[in-house]
Amino acid sequence: MPGGRLTQQERQRIAAGLADGLSYAEIARRLERPTSTISREVSRNGGPDGYRPQQAHQATVERARRGTPVRPHADRPSRGTAEDEIIELAVRSGMPRTMARVHVDLLLSEDGRRTAAELVRRLEVSPASVSVAVNSLVRHGYVRRERDPHRRRDIYVVDDEAWYHSIAISARQTLESAQAAMATAESLGPDSPVGQRLLRAGTFLERVVEDMKDSADRWRTLLT
Repeated sequence: MPGGRLTQQERQRIAAGLADGLSYAEIARRLERPTSTISREVSRNGGPDGYRPQQAHQATVERARRGTPVRPHADRPSRGTAEDEIIELAVRSGMPRTMARVHVDLLLSEDGRRTAAELVRRLEVSPASVSVAVNSLVRHGYVRRERDPHRRRDIYVVDDEAWYHSIAISARQTLESAQAAMATAESLGPDSPVGQRLLRAGTFLERVVEDMKDSADRWRTLLT
């Protein structure tokens, strides 16, 4: 496996991989580099949407010349491969990358709690990006919001019950889709080809959701 600093050719391949929509893990595999090397390289040099290989290489050369390499924030340890893999799995499942990074940072925090300012500092993203990410996480039940009465700020919390609530929210949304499909089937005529297709789909989703809700209720005690 190659070691040392990334070469200019490797940076060009990273840019090509990002343009093709490849995950950090896949780019790392093709370059025979650790996933954490790729994620740090991209995050230091504009992020996945702003990465420019020539500029990234020149910045590295300049840092080496000055003897001032980029260091992670004091309270932000370098992400390891396992954490990167969790983020990549979330991204591949459809979660936006910043949302995935916020969620994983909360999951791996000691007490499962962060303020918006802490997330901004640790992840080196804008306050607006954190706001969008945590609002989505709250809406999907992955995170809950608490108010700090002393400092008038929000605290974002992920705890064991969050897994139950996220499943419950997902089940409710799927059930609404099932009911809408069956209602449309009824209005179009359940004997028509489209009506039959929608009725089958709605019935299937309804039964699956019922099983999922029953299972979540049955095993909820494992979280307490």
